[in-house]
Amino acid sequence: MIAEYMIRLAVAGLLGAVIGLERELRAKEAGLRTHFLVAVGSALIMLVSQYGFSQVLDNDHIALDPSRIAAQAVSGIGFLGAGMIIIERKMVRGLTTAAGVWATSGIGLTIGSGMYAAGISATILVMIGLELLSMIFKTGRALNISFELESKESVQPILESLAARKIAIASYEMEQDPERLGMYHLKIEGKTRHNGTLQELLKDLDSLPHILSAKLE
Repeated sequence: MIAEYMIRLAVAGLLGAVIGLERELRAKEAGLRTHFLVAVGSALIMLVSQYGFSQVLDNDHIALDPSRIAAQAVSGIGFLGAGMIIIERKMVRGLTTAAGVWATSGIGLTIGSGMYAAGISATILVMIGLELLSMIFKTGRALNISFELESKESVQPILESLAARKIAIASYEMEQDPERLGMYHLKIEGKTRHNGTLQELLKDLDSLPHILSAKLE
């Protein structure tokens, strides 16, 4: 039985690592190690919930609910996911990663209970949701650009250049540098679907007039 426990923990960790690797490659808030630990921890909680108290069942007048401890992981993982959700300038970030961690916990619980087929199937569906759906529907990726400008006149050329690359602008904010007269800071948030690389985008922006620097995130 010990070998079976170890197999369940290893499979849960492997499936969690697969999801975490995708998040790691996209430089998200939670990556490979986080998803691995969530999956292994959830599988361990399920094992303890199912088998951890079997030695007391021989006593009279004792009955156990094997799902009680495992049920706490479902709600408890929400606290971890909440820490990954960021609200910045009326935009919410990290929801997909938080949902991925929650799903990873469910996969760990499933593998911990010995339901290998369901856990592997769920992992495949999660990867389809993270990768294939975004490719099919081309939802784009979040884009944050910061500029240092010498003149307000460069704002309109910047917006036109982004629109030409099919970048949907969600919001932008400009403020004057209080320490340097004639210096402005411009921050733009949006989504990009352009086919070129981000380096090419920065190169195009640097060629516009009155731009001292541009930073892309």
